Amino acid sequence: MANSAEVLEYLGIAAKRGSKLGLERITELCHILGDPQNETKIIHVAGTNGKGSFSAMLSHILRSAGYLVGSFSSPALTGVTDSFRINCREVSQNVFTWVMNDIIPACESMEDKPTEFEVLTAAAYELFRRVDCNVAIIECGMGGDSDSTNVVESPLLSVITNVALDHTAFLGSTVREIARHKAGIIKEGRPVLYGGTDLDAFEVISAAAYEKNAPLSVTDQMRTLGTSTGISGTELEFDGFGKARVPLIGTYQIYNIANVLTAVELLRREGLEISDEAVRKGLAETHWHGRFELLRSEPVVIFDGAHNPDGIRQAAASIRHCFGDGKIALLIGVMADKDYSLYPRILGHQVSRVFTVKPDNPRALDSDKLAVVFTNEDIPAQSFADLSEGVKAAYSFAKAEKIPLIALGSLYMYREFCAALDSAEG
Repeated sequence: MANSAEVLEYLGIAAKRGSKLGLERITELCHILGDPQNETKIIHVAGTNGKGSFSAMLSHILRSAGYLVGSFSSPALTGVTDSFRINCREVSQNVFTWVMNDIIPACESMEDKPTEFEVLTAAAYELFRRVDCNVAIIECGMGGDSDSTNVVESPLLSVITNVALDHTAFLGSTVREIARHKAGIIKEGRPVLYGGTDLDAFEVISAAAYEKNAPLSVTDQMRTLGTSTGISGTELEFDGFGKARVPLIGTYQIYNIANVLTAVELLRREGLEISDEAVRKGLAETHWHGRFELLRSEPVVIFDGAHNPDGIRQAAASIRHCFGDGKIALLIGVMADKDYSLYPRILGHQVSRVFTVKPDNPRALDSDKLAVVFTNEDIPAQSFADLSEGVKAAYSFAKAEKIPLIALGSLYMYREFCAALDSAEG
């Protein structure tokens, strides 16, 4: 029996295998385990942005409706167990270790050993089977067709939140190419929801749905009425549901809420009993880290996991909505495969000073290179090799200038950012 330290050590070994697209290893691993992915009702979620918020809101709604809900998301923000939730609560290290003690021998029996994400995916499906979840919400890690989560034969519902340019080195350089990958989660005869607005993506997704005889629904954003959003949360009225309030902030949450409510309608058609009261209660109780999350009030400190051009544009819109044309301090760290040269033009006019950092990830962009793209646009920028030092400097600057500090970029730096913020206050 492996203890928790040994389990984490094993995941470290698996992480060194890198990232490999394809379903051969995860299919074999799940088969060894008895195909747990086909023994729980699965809501499979793909999309460039919005997966985490969508899944969090829907999990809280289903919990309020009386279901035992599992959810699997990535990347983990605070620790590996943060990716696994039962009824919206992170599982304990003991529970995770309990499951991994069967996953590890199965992995070791394979000639082609699985990657870290494949190991975690199998652990999620096995966990949800063991605790007998009524339904589980599974987020794709990247893409769709070749993502290791895509081994579910007959999902309760497939969801593609939106499609925009991201992971272009793996998924393609156009929206159409990326949409083809995400459309890979559509299964024969099973309903699918597209929550985006890009017409090229819609054409690809609708063609894939037609080919699979899968009923396709599209979120009608025109059903959203009377919206109000600020740093205290988001309120709106959605035709057919009435008024709702969500503690999540960011203007883009309006679109996510509309997607969630449309998904609820589809799930009702599939036989789930979800009352309007459960919807309102679930939305009101939703909490999710790292998505335009208000961490401090004086000065205002907000962390948003915007890391690709579409996410940065949405974050910029939220900044303008919450703070008008007022200046902000910006701390940012991203992966090297992002089109970061666009970021100064998207964010620049409101930024008083930029503090660039390097997230703790092998794919992270060097902070000096990120600073240069801002200084080339005449935006003052300082780079920091040490993330905690960058946070300390940014927080001190924002406090002295009495302006908000907005942290954007990879979710991989969320945990270290929060720890550094605590230290900066001390």
